[in-house]
Amino acid sequence: MSNIILIEALIYLLAAVIAVPVAKRLGLGSVLGYLVAGIVISPLLSYIGSDTNNLLHFAEFGVVMMLFLIGLELEPHKLWQMRHRLMGLGGLQILGSTAAFAIILRLIGFEWPTAIAIGLVLAPSSTAIVLQTLTEKSLLRTDGGRGAFSILLFQDIAIIPILAILPLLAIPEFASTGGEHGHGINTNLLTGLPAWLQAVLTLGAIGLVFVVGQYLTRPVFRFIAKAGIREIFTAAALTLVIGIAVLMGLVGLSAALGTFIAGVVLATSEYRHELEANIEPFKGLLLGLFFITVGAGIDFGVLAQAPLMILGFTIGILAIKAAIIWALASTFKIKGQHRWLMALGLAQAGEFAFVLLSLAGPAHVLPPDIIKTLNLVVALTMVLTPILFIAFDKLIVDRRLEDEKREADEIDEEGDVIIAGQGRFGQVVNRLLLSQNIKAVVLDHESTQIERLRPFGIKAFFGDPTRIDLLHAAGIMNAKALVVAIDQPDQAIKLVEIARSARPDIHIIARANDRFNVYELYRAGADDIVREMFDSSIRAGRYTLQALGMTEFRATRVAQRFVEHDRDALAKLATVWDPERPPSSNPKYIEMAKQLNSDVGRAMEGLNVEMDEEEGRENDPQPSP
Repeated sequence: MSNIILIEALIYLLAAVIAVPVAKRLGLGSVLGYLVAGIVISPLLSYIGSDTNNLLHFAEFGVVMMLFLIGLELEPHKLWQMRHRLMGLGGLQILGSTAAFAIILRLIGFEWPTAIAIGLVLAPSSTAIVLQTLTEKSLLRTDGGRGAFSILLFQDIAIIPILAILPLLAIPEFASTGGEHGHGINTNLLTGLPAWLQAVLTLGAIGLVFVVGQYLTRPVFRFIAKAGIREIFTAAALTLVIGIAVLMGLVGLSAALGTFIAGVVLATSEYRHELEANIEPFKGLLLGLFFITVGAGIDFGVLAQAPLMILGFTIGILAIKAAIIWALASTFKIKGQHRWLMALGLAQAGEFAFVLLSLAGPAHVLPPDIIKTLNLVVALTMVLTPILFIAFDKLIVDRRLEDEKREADEIDEEGDVIIAGQGRFGQVVNRLLLSQNIKAVVLDHESTQIERLRPFGIKAFFGDPTRIDLLHAAGIMNAKALVVAIDQPDQAIKLVEIARSARPDIHIIARANDRFNVYELYRAGADDIVREMFDSSIRAGRYTLQALGMTEFRATRVAQRFVEHDRDALAKLATVWDPERPPSSNPKYIEMAKQLNSDVGRAMEGLNVEMDEEEGRENDPQPSP
């Protein structure tokens, strides 16, 4: 092994180990720490002859892994539910940003092809920086975080048509210096083939990802899991991600998009959490390396030649993109601080800009001097992004968002029961258990709710119940029951899945918003499911029957029989329910629902006859002794 490689590795690791903890301690975040570390070690890397461009190309694989892990969190029906924001927010952001930059550049003298090309380069934001920061600050599940994710996901998809459009903007007068700018071009085996054949092979590659993810990975991972060797499972997970990335590169598609699709396909796999645990460390290291190389690649010589122009261009990009995203967030009813989170968080240019710029030179789209300037400006926007997040934290964020960022409490108790959620539903469950001297460990993600109940002697721990480490700290491996009382359906389903995976034998009681949420919780693995309005509605119906003259005893029996039938009906309907389509367009669901409605009518008629006979026997004159 070359000693230079070892020296490079030592420099990068030392820079990360020193800079990141210092940045975190100062409240600057790990991303800014990595970027500053790269800037500091840049002269040393130049002295030993390190090629940061080649290393940046390798480090971008951290983005690929990150998109795979995000895909694992999104089941296909959840992705379908995002379609309006995905196409609306994401599509309008790309079009709006490209148009704004192109018009401004045309007004200051650029030709239309050049102006549009620069607009396409600057429109996408940094998936790596934004998602890493949102995850680190526990903001990804907020309304602003979900909106930002929708835009970033569409941007990753949009890279494909942008790559196709860019060569069409070529200007023959521009000379190309080949691969001197940015990093290399992925080998595309489809180059030179007819357009129709390229389309067929591209769709075939995407189809192959679906087939492998849906049908081949389960038996393979099952076989590996039986061996009980953890490092082999890790190797298999890396093989899957790298293999899909290579396949996407061979057909000219984004590796990040391909692995994201694979993650979505595997989101329903029983090995989802194991895959996530095995890949997460590699993703973190490679993303850190990516940020360091971005910092190290900043050419301060170019900055020194025209500092005011470059800084003005950098700030202009941030301001224009922030204004466009703020306006779009307002249009899509994203409110207050969440709107600012999106605007400030997505204002930078992204890592794909380096890829697009590397193609723009050889394709005669942009001249070398503009490419060199844009590489610097893109890097500067990325360096300034953590500072914008800090400004958001200090100037805009309020107590509600602070709850989403607060560190989890240290859990120092265990009990037979874990209750996730301390709202009205969870409180009643907890009070009933306490009345029987049964102590539960209560988790809640809303600090105000915890603080409001502490004066009454009710103790709860702050933290996200869907975090597996907090569940282990709360005693999930020894508890007899888990009560899922949180009121966010997606979070409740995720918690049930994680708990069922960690403890297949634990009894799970879950709160549901409606009957469709019941179906999802059944599939996730809940044992008992309580619709939050169902029991109170049944009681109201029983009171109504009594008001109409029915005896309390008879009304109670009618209500009990109705509940039993409804529970059985839900279990049957869950088998034909399709989350991808509404029940009104599902013939099997409609047919079974009609049949079950007929069954409940006959069951109630039978119950009424049965009770009439019982009352008749009670009213018959008794034989004299």
